Amino acid sequence: MIEQIQDLPQNVVGFRGTGKITKNDYDTTLLPVVDMLADSTGSLRYLFVLDSDVSNISTGAWYDDIKLGLKHLLQWKKIAIVSDQKYVNKFTEVFGTAMPGEVRAFTLSELETAKKWLAE
Repeated sequence: MIEQIQDLPQNVVGFRGTGKITKNDYDTTLLPVVDMLADSTGSLRYLFVLDSDVSNISTGAWYDDIKLGLKHLLQWKKIAIVSDQKYVNKFTEVFGTAMPGEVRAFTLSELETAKKWLAE
């Protein structure tokens, strides 16, 4: 499931993924909010907190994630991925070198730091 995180600065959009994460979660919860922020501000500051194992993300959700990245390719200002899974954080660091804007990995205990970094 994906839920929107509400207590963020106005220029930051964030989500928490728990349990099974599906294409429907992306289509109904994540994509419309990201599209709206991109349309209204022209740039994206994005937080994703992964409180679930990567194996719980469906193929359709992965596909939508890739589409989201490409659709707004030049609008990404900052991306923060928060997870305690070392391979997720390592992938984020490697992936970040190919993305415009800044991309950083944080642990769950660093969530508040990630929020502050995104807002700067």
